Parts: sequence; structure tokens; C-alpha cells
Amino acid sequence: MKLSDFDFTLPENLIAVRPASPRSSARMLVANGVDILDRFACDLPDYLQPGDRLVLNDTKVIPARLSGTRDRSGAQGDTRAKIEVTLLEPQSDGTWSALVKPLKKVTDGEAIVFSTDLSAQVESRAEGQARLRFNLTGDDFDAALAEVGAMPLPPYIAAKREADARDKHDYQTCWARHAGAVAAPTASLHFDAPLLDALRARGVVFTFVTLHVGAGTFLPVKVDDVSQHKMHAEWGQVSATAAAEINATKAAGHRVIPVGTTALRLIESAATDEGIAPWEAPTDIFITPGFRFRVADGLITNFHLPRSTLMMLVSAFMGVDRVRAIYDHAIAKQYRFFSYGDASLLLPNRPASATFTTAV
Repeated sequence: MKLSDFDFTLPENLIAVRPASPRSSARMLVANGVDILDRFACDLPDYLQPGDRLVLNDTKVIPARLSGTRDRSGAQGDTRAKIEVTLLEPQSDGTWSALVKPLKKVTDGEAIVFSTDLSAQVESRAEGQARLRFNLTGDDFDAALAEVGAMPLPPYIAAKREADARDKHDYQTCWARHAGAVAAPTASLHFDAPLLDALRARGVVFTFVTLHVGAGTFLPVKVDDVSQHKMHAEWGQVSATAAAEINATKAAGHRVIPVGTTALRLIESAATDEGIAPWEAPTDIFITPGFRFRVADGLITNFHLPRSTLMMLVSAFMGVDRVRAIYDHAIAKQYRFFSYGDASLLLPNRPASATFTTAV
């Protein structure tokens, strides 16, 4: 398939720069069978059944954007440069890979100072990125980062406004637990305590998995033949408990519905024809039309960028023509798009994914 198969024109005014408040007051498009319905996130319990299992990504976004300075003394005297850093991923040797702007203003061995408590040494530079070693580790590092870091808002929001104190709450799920993401699992941002209580009262059950969303989620697809695109890898974990819960739900004939494309990608990475096995590894699964879903019976997600891998994923899940109709409807009805935008509940008009009869 061609990249142009996943393109559409989005009016600029439909890009959300702030979330709905309260969270569950966001609008929600329901694509159920052949119907497209206009509802709200708080209506979600009306479309789920007792025994349905929502799979939730409990990754926690770190305040990964930092502003610092680099100082030098030389023949021209003392000079100072402002340096912007976006943390990408911790490395096994204790360093962080990071985007550094402007990269040409730093050299290996130099220090970038972010506050009186936090600084980092540039250990190496390659392929437009740097490896940074911070002066703090563990809880001390987390506390200093929380003090001076800003949330890494997606580029389409950051181009319209700077991150502020509100984003440290708004760009974090209410069940965030395991720090490591530099982008939020944004479908989960529509859930708040009243909605979770209503879902429990309905008999809906929950399973938590972890996928640390990386900055690569925002990278554009640069090839016209989408089969040639290489996905970025993201670390994920499906615990033995989570796998057993999902397998039991499938064996009982109930639906498994991931909240967000990150949760969907992770559970499909861990799936076999017999069930889900515990998983702890990076995944670079690339879901395009023709993919056979083994686990997901529905999907709660936001509205995605044109020509993106996430548009390919929802097209694989619902069908290319069906997604075109859904997005045409969403644009006509003025739904808000992207990370802080509105939600959709996608229930495909096809047989449910496999019912597992044996535990893995």
C-alpha cells in the first residue's frame, strides 16, 4: 500500500491544544457495526458489557524537555550558549540518548547545566543525537528532573504554545505508574475517577500493561511504499498476571479492548494462536492492513495524524474504507484531533478475534 492511501486533509482549527475538562467530558465517536454515533467519553459504559476487559498502559511520562546552558572559556573570552534537550531513552550504561539543539554548540566532554542541582556531560554525539551522563541518579535524578523539566508535548502542540505547569497533570494518565515514556498513551487521558467507577459498576474489568512510548511515535513516514517503513522500537512488559487475565477473558468468550494503540501493539506483540504469553522486550511491531489480530476485539483511541503509522493501524483494525468514512464524519462534526483531542470507540464489523481455550 502507498502512503497516500492514509492521507486526509485536516482543518488546522481541529488540532486540540488543551484537553477537555473534566477528562470524561470529551466527545467520543462510536463506530459500532455499520453505525457511527456521536457520544461522550462518559457514555463508554453504555457500549461495554459485563466481563469486557480494558487493557490500560500504565507508563508514566517523564518531564523530558530541559533548558540549559553551556559555558566556555577561550581566546575570545567567556561564552555561553543556550541548549535545549529532549530526553529520548535511558541506556544500559547509565547514559541517556537525547536530542540536543543546537547540537553543533556542544562537544564531547562539555557540561550542560540545567539548574544548581542538575547537569549533564556530553559523552558522545552521532546521527543527530547525543549521549548524556547526568550528575544525579535514582530518586535524586527524578526529583531534580521533576523540578526543572517540562512535559514533552507533541510537535503539533509545541508549535502552537509552550508546555506549562498544567501539562504536568494534563499529559499524564490517572493511573501512571512506571516512569519511562516521553509521550503519553493519549487515549487514556479521557479516563477519570468517575468514569472508572462507572465502568467497574458496569462489570468491566481492567488489566495493566506497560509500554514506554518513545519520541519515535511522532516521526513521519518517509517512504511511499509503506512496507519499507521501519518502526521505532519501544520497551514493553506484559506481566504473567496480565497475560493470565487476558487469556481468561478470551477463554470465557468476553471481549478484550485495549485503550490506545500502544496497549494494542503490545498485546498483539505478545500474542500467539494459543494465547498471550508474558512479555518483556522491545517491540517494533508494524500493523498495516492485512494484519491478523489475535487479541483485540475493540479499540479506544484518539484521532490520528494523516500519513502516520497509527492511521495504518486503525485502518488495519477497521478497514481502509471504514476508517475513511469515520474520519470524514469526525471532521464534518468538528471532533478535536490528536493527543489532546477527542476519543473514538472502534468496534469492527467482523468476527471477534480468536477465543483462547488454553492458558499459556
